[in-house]
Amino acid sequence: MEFFTENRSGLAPKWSRLLGLLLLWAIPAAADPLRVGMELAFAPFEMRDSAGNPTGVSVDLAEALAQSLGRPLEIRNLPFDGLIPALKTGRIDLVISSMTATEERARSIDFSDPYARTGLCLLVRAADPAACLSDLDRPGRVLAVKKGSTGHLVAVQTLRAARPLVLDQEAACVLEVVQGKADGFIYDQLSTYRNWRRHPAETRALLAPFREEAWAVGVRKGDEGMRRAVNGFLARFRADGGFERLGNRWLGEEKAEFARLGFPFLF
Repeated sequence: MEFFTENRSGLAPKWSRLLGLLLLWAIPAAADPLRVGMELAFAPFEMRDSAGNPTGVSVDLAEALAQSLGRPLEIRNLPFDGLIPALKTGRIDLVISSMTATEERARSIDFSDPYARTGLCLLVRAADPAACLSDLDRPGRVLAVKKGSTGHLVAVQTLRAARPLVLDQEAACVLEVVQGKADGFIYDQLSTYRNWRRHPAETRALLAPFREEAWAVGVRKGDEGMRRAVNGFLARFRADGGFERLGNRWLGEEKAEFARLGFPFLF
């Protein structure tokens, strides 16, 4: 009966240890953070606010997902071409970074159901008469592409005569066009529209997509439980009007302009 023996200091040591273990078991373990990788350099989807905190469409989406899973959110800012390696090695749990689900990437990671649909198009010099990609695929022409983007992949795989200029940042690609050092920049429709609005005197936006794409959440290969959880969240979020709210909050001007031009909107 040693467990129940008392002394001057209270309960016997063995009973005290047992009581301590019971108390520990009764306290719920804190949920592991949901580590989401994104490159905070793609406004208004992945960026920083004036205080340096992550913000944007993808951050709002990641916060809603983490809440639905009952886990605190941890955003990890990584270079875009480092996101898939980080996911494969376990440094992050998911990629939410406006990433196009391609066959090539799907050989390395799994993807959720698509949550957005867009397309590749062109930002060109204002005085350039080009109307499509084939007009620019000529000897002596230069097309800027962001390293690791699907525009980069398209340039490598399909350009026959034009020279691709591979740069690390979107802003650097835009600057090449603005300064007349590149004839065009291959990128997604929404970004192209915003870049044209920033530089209307120097550029034109050819917004008709020459290749349609879908963005999805990147999931570690074989993690079917996580993929199902993400897909379930995306379906509920869409049904509850979540994507409509994201579009209205962050992309109101673009949404109205795409409707005027007759292009399908992102969400």
